[in-house]
Amino acid sequence: MARATSAIARVAPEVAAAYEPVIGLEVHVQLKTATKIFCACSTRFGDPPNTNTCPVCLGLPGSLPVLNKRALELALRASLALNLRVQQDSRFARKNYFYPDLPKGYQISMYELPLATHGRLELEHDGATKKIGITRLHLEEDAAKNIHEGFPDSDRNTYIDYNRCGMPLAEIVSEPDLRSPAEAYAYLSALKQVLEYADVSDCNMEEGSLRCDANVSVRRRGDQRFGTKTEVKNLNSFRYLQRALEYEIERHISVLESGGRISQETRLWNVAESRSESMRSKEFAHDYRYFPDPDLLPVSVSMSWLAEIQRGTPELPAARRRRFVQEHGLSAYDAGVLTATRALGDYFEAVVSAGGPPKTAASWIQTELLRRLNDSGQPVEASPLAPKALAGLLAQVEAGNITGASGKKVFAAMFETGKSAEEIVSAQGLAQIQDTAEIERMCREVVEKNPENVAKYRAGNEGVFKSFVGQVMKASRGRANPQIVNEILKRLLG
Repeated sequence: MARATSAIARVAPEVAAAYEPVIGLEVHVQLKTATKIFCACSTRFGDPPNTNTCPVCLGLPGSLPVLNKRALELALRASLALNLRVQQDSRFARKNYFYPDLPKGYQISMYELPLATHGRLELEHDGATKKIGITRLHLEEDAAKNIHEGFPDSDRNTYIDYNRCGMPLAEIVSEPDLRSPAEAYAYLSALKQVLEYADVSDCNMEEGSLRCDANVSVRRRGDQRFGTKTEVKNLNSFRYLQRALEYEIERHISVLESGGRISQETRLWNVAESRSESMRSKEFAHDYRYFPDPDLLPVSVSMSWLAEIQRGTPELPAARRRRFVQEHGLSAYDAGVLTATRALGDYFEAVVSAGGPPKTAASWIQTELLRRLNDSGQPVEASPLAPKALAGLLAQVEAGNITGASGKKVFAAMFETGKSAEEIVSAQGLAQIQDTAEIERMCREVVEKNPENVAKYRAGNEGVFKSFVGQVMKASRGRANPQIVNEILKRLLG
């Protein structure tokens, strides 16, 4: 069996072009519940190790699991958001394997009767729209966390934190429809966005709320048969997902081109070395000896409950993007930025509802608001500038009471102080100068001070006109009406 060690032979672009990657992702999403899936222990992150445990999640003899209805409800909401067909009857099974982080010696999961099947996710990538099939979504419990470093004796011992054991997970398995690492990145981004919009998970990868395993193989272009796949684990960021797939695809091609064979195995992504490493041979379903869990009843979902959950599912990103384009006349790019998160989309709509012009609001939110939020490290939900206040500022600019340049100064002051636009404009004397005589006086002074540029302009160098405008605006501290400034300067220079 050919394996990668510290490096792989680089594959020439023309050789790589002869192969087609085939990628499918298995995404584990921690559902946003207060308690674990089969017991009443807290799901709070960051508590001291082994404090959120009980006989059920520790697998002690005689303890019995009870399904968390809220976890089931969130999994159903996710299924509907991903266009999956919810099965009226599903069932939990025991997935048997031995590992220290699994106190019962088995994991409670779903196997032959999953919660939902045959869905799809609309993906926009490289200017095209593609639908990625989703094989299934099922519920399962998380395992404990093995800690291999950070202790004085970590070279000899591994520690286990059982706080994570029993966390409610939805596993979402895609079809092998992805054809590049970049497309896989885009799929995971779109999936994360839908799950956040549906409010089923916070999808925080740093806290382990969103974890991804990738199945990857390659085949000759035009070949309909799949190649031998490997599974890559330990992909705890979008960047690592893309890098691991790029590495593994090149490794597959290198092995095949050298006459070797790919072994079906599970590999770990070594972040420090930027390479994948063999972990174990890939298991098959029969290796886990699945059988129905005798301690849990089958799950039956009524149509009335499903309809109730459907009514409570919010508008999803793709539909919202289309609506922003149609209703507010935004470009596809602007609509994409403003729907990146549900909170940002809500903020934009609140500004428009308060009277803000949609296109102007879109521009100011993307430039002024997002820049200041990023600089201050604040989410849009915590913005010190309320949507109604921003709408008030935009109304002042649109009415010509202040210039756009002054508006940006007012925006900064509003963001820092929380005061209204009217208060700041009055206090700082930023009201726009509309007096034609006053503006003409400033224009004449600028023209008289720049005889060389006057000569250049009259000789046909129209590029210097901007310097005249800039000097007048500077003299007026950005308050002069730009349209009047342009008209007077053209008359004086002409």
